[in-house]
Amino acid sequence: MVIEKKFGAPTVTKDGVTVAKEVELEDKLENVGAQMVREVASKTSDVAGDGTTTATVLAQSIVNEGLKNVTAGANPMSIKRGIDSARDAVVEAIKGQAKDLPDSQQIAQVATISANDDTEVGEKIAEAMEKFGKDGVITVEESKTAETFLETVEGMQFDRGYLSPYL
Repeated sequence: MVIEKKFGAPTVTKDGVTVAKEVELEDKLENVGAQMVREVASKTSDVAGDGTTTATVLAQSIVNEGLKNVTAGANPMSIKRGIDSARDAVVEAIKGQAKDLPDSQQIAQVATISANDDTEVGEKIAEAMEKFGKDGVITVEESKTAETFLETVEGMQFDRGYLSPYL
C-alpha cells in the first residue's frame, strides 16, 4: 500500500498498524470506529510485534457482524459474551498448535518473516532471544542511523499499573 502524506515522500508499507495510524475520517462517528481499529492494530503490534493486518481485518469483521446482529434485535451483551467465548476458544486452539523453536536459526527465520524479510533484523532478534530467553522483552525500533544494532537495557518493564519506590 502507498500512503500519501501532506508533507514529504509517500510511504510504501504492508504493515497494518502503519496503515491504521494514517486513517483519518471526516465523519466523527466513523472516525471513532477507525480509532478503535487503530487501537486494535497498535495493541497487537505492542504485544505480538506482528499480525496487525490480520487483527485489523478480524476487528472489522467482528464489528460488521456485531452491528448486523444488534440491528436484527440481538442482545449486545450476549454478542459480547459470544465474542469473548470465541476468543478464548481460538487462543486455546493456537496454544495447542504452538511449538517451541529449538535453535536460534529457526528463531531467526521466524523473526525475519515478521521483520518483512529483513534477515539482519531477524538475526538480531534471535541474538536477543538467545540472550534473554522467551520471557525477555524485545522491542524493535527504527534507528536514526543506517546501522542495525542490538541495545541491551537491564531492568523490568511494566505494561500497566503504578510504580512506587515503597513497593
